[in-house]
Amino acid sequence: MDEGVDLSANNNQKPSKVGLAGKILVGLTGGAALGLSVVCASFVSPAFRKFCLPYIPATKNQVDNIVVALAGRGGSLLDLGSGDGRIVLEAARRDFVAHGVELNLWLVLYSKLDALRKGLGNKVDFYRRDLWKFNLSGYDNIVIFGVEQMMADLEKKFDLECKNGCNVVACRFPLPNKTPVRTYGCGIDTVWVYVFNKPP
Repeated sequence: MDEGVDLSANNNQKPSKVGLAGKILVGLTGGAALGLSVVCASFVSPAFRKFCLPYIPATKNQVDNIVVALAGRGGSLLDLGSGDGRIVLEAARRDFVAHGVELNLWLVLYSKLDALRKGLGNKVDFYRRDLWKFNLSGYDNIVIFGVEQMMADLEKKFDLECKNGCNVVACRFPLPNKTPVRTYGCGIDTVWVYVFNKPP
């Protein structure tokens, strides 16, 4: 008579336990993935809005051209879509009352920390707002790095909200229906200066 194989020993084995190191690794990996997703969402979400305004840092030439465009000006300055805050900080160094409006939470936080690090924290303000809903009427100077598709609608917003004598410095793309009073730079570094006046 054949003897059967005794499998009872296998049935009594308990599943192996995940070690503490494995649990920590899973937790860290999951946390890192979640954190990365949250941060990345702030940079990807502009693609789903009516006008995609991606974060592209200003070049040194662009910043230099803006500084030249603002020569002789003073008062308040607003950077629409302020990104990492470099235009706002440069304006604050030149004694403007400088504010930035940016929808990306992480860029707003970075801008505030950078301002503190550079000793300019008490000279600037950054707001996490939609630039289309932000009122422009209190500013003497406005800087915008726009995309071509949004410039016509921005021009209408400027016409409605800018106070008399407000200088708008458009970077990368000009306003489609206005004639600039001055132009600086060339190619992607070009900036156009417009003066907005209310009709009498």
